[in-house]
Amino acid sequence: MKQVQVIDENGQKLGVKNIEDAINLAYSKELDLVLVAPNVNPPVCKIMNYGKYKFEQAKKEKEARKNQKTFDIKEIRVTPNIEEHDFSFKAKNARKFLQSGDKVKITVRFRGRELNYIKLGEETLNKFITELSDISVVEKKPILEGKNMFVILKNEK
Repeated sequence: MKQVQVIDENGQKLGVKNIEDAINLAYSKELDLVLVAPNVNPPVCKIMNYGKYKFEQAKKEKEARKNQKTFDIKEIRVTPNIEEHDFSFKAKNARKFLQSGDKVKITVRFRGRELNYIKLGEETLNKFITELSDISVVEKKPILEGKNMFVILKNEK
């Protein structure tokens, strides 16, 4: 790699130069010579303040992460034969989680002979879905996995 295409700090092409001349030019301006495109012929180098460039890149990444929306999946566990008061309490908690922007996973656990009454668990999940339908949509329909049946609800925004 004896010859390189040089671009100055303002983005203007200085042409093809010997690599030693490009390094000396960058050194005279108290800047760095950075290899931008190594796979082209001749390779492209840019004269820039590399420390400032890295700082600005880190700043942009931090800004992008700050604007990202993160959410958790909150889980609520119930049994197929849940009482009315317990149901309303759990539904109220699920509503609070949904309003704060989290997803809610409602799990019905079947123990022992309750596995014979899977319909009861499905009815319980459907009851949750209708109770919370004003602020949520179903992301994942009720599915049976082993001894658990669950549904995932998310905020409809």
